[in-house]
Amino acid sequence: MPLLKNNAFITDSWLHLGAEDALPEGGNVTIPFSRLKNEWESLAKFPGQLGAVLSNTDHAEDVAHFLPHLALVVLPFPAFVDGRAYSIARQIRLLGYRGELRATGNILPDQFQYMTQVGFSSFEVSERFPLQSWQQASKQMSLAYQRGLYRRVGEAEVWSERHADTAPEPTPWEEQPHAG
Repeated sequence: MPLLKNNAFITDSWLHLGAEDALPEGGNVTIPFSRLKNEWESLAKFPGQLGAVLSNTDHAEDVAHFLPHLALVVLPFPAFVDGRAYSIARQIRLLGYRGELRATGNILPDQFQYMTQVGFSSFEVSERFPLQSWQQASKQMSLAYQRGLYRRVGEAEVWSERHADTAPEPTPWEEQPHAG
C-alpha cells in the first residue's frame, strides 16, 4: 500500500512486526500495543525507533505513559463506518503527542481533511486512488469543523465564520450602582 505523507507518496521506512516476530538489531520498528505493554522493560532498551499499532478498542490514556518514547503511532480504520480512530487520534494529540500519527486501513479521500484536523500526519492508502485524488482532497475544504492544533494556516473554523457578522460590538465595562 502506498504511504501518503506531506501530500506525496513516500517509501515506508518502518518494519511492521507482529506479536511473535523477533526484533531486529535496530531501525524503525512498529509492534502491536499489547506487545509494547507486555515487553516494555526490554523494549525500552531497543536502539532504534519504536512505533505502536493500536486497535480501535485501546484507550488513549492507556498509551499515554509510552507516548514520549514512540516515534510513530498507527491507528486502524477497519471499515468506512468505524470512526473510533478519529477519537483516539484526537485524544492522543491532546495528551501532547507530537510524533507521527498514521491512519491505516479503509481510508477514502473524502475523509482526508477530517483526519488531518484531528492530528493524523501520514496515511497508508490503497492503490485505488491516484496521488492526484489525495492532493485534490487536501484542498477541497477551506473551513475546519473542530478547533484544534492541526488546522492549516489560513483555514478558518466553521463556527467562527458563521457567527462573524453576529458577534456584538465590544462595549466598555460600565460600573453598576450597588443596591443598598
